[in-house]
Amino acid sequence: MAEFIFARVRRIVSGGVEDAVDALEKAGGESVMREAIREVDRGLDDARVEMGQAAAKKAQAARQIQMVSAKLDELTAKAKFAVEQNREDLAEAAIARQVDLEAQTPILESARKDAEVEEERLQACVAALAARKREMETDLAAFLAARREARTGAMTGAVASAVAGDAPDHRVARAQQAFDRGMTGAGGVAGAGAPDHDTANKLAEIETLARREKINARLSSLKASVQA
Repeated sequence: MAEFIFARVRRIVSGGVEDAVDALEKAGGESVMREAIREVDRGLDDARVEMGQAAAKKAQAARQIQMVSAKLDELTAKAKFAVEQNREDLAEAAIARQVDLEAQTPILESARKDAEVEEERLQACVAALAARKREMETDLAAFLAARREARTGAMTGAVASAVAGDAPDHRVARAQQAFDRGMTGAGGVAGAGAPDHDTANKLAEIETLARREKINARLSSLKASVQA
């Protein structure tokens, strides 16, 4: 999961304002605002790259699922043909391969779903960043217009005061404050301990017996369908 991108988006679209106002005024409002917009552009580029990679993973998993499904059908036909030729050993080998492939299907389906969820999250990130950029560009335009008007002396004292300390600077300072904050580290959850050696061997033996039983049951069913 592209957690770095998600954390970066959260920093850009949220954050405090009060601590950044003084720094914004000292640094020069326009330069800080333009740098904030460039930061959003960089975030957009990264999010789009990650979204493309997630889409590729989803497509690859879907193709693999289709290939496994086609292979399972092919193995069913081969096993049936082997039974018809009185070659149970060959039919058993085909069924064994089917069982192994079927075990992969849930893993592939989970990978496809994870990639799909990640793609959707990244799409939301791109939308949020694009909206933030539009807002910041509007703020920058308003800031520049207000500054030009102030320089010509057309603004009244009350309006000039509002421009200097309210909407444009406040909103852009919020973005600047967000960019300067460090990414919060993600915490982990400890997993359960591994079983001891003897227990692990017994569990493996159970899995082997279960697999053998599944193969035998399927072979018997296939023989019955051929003989019917």
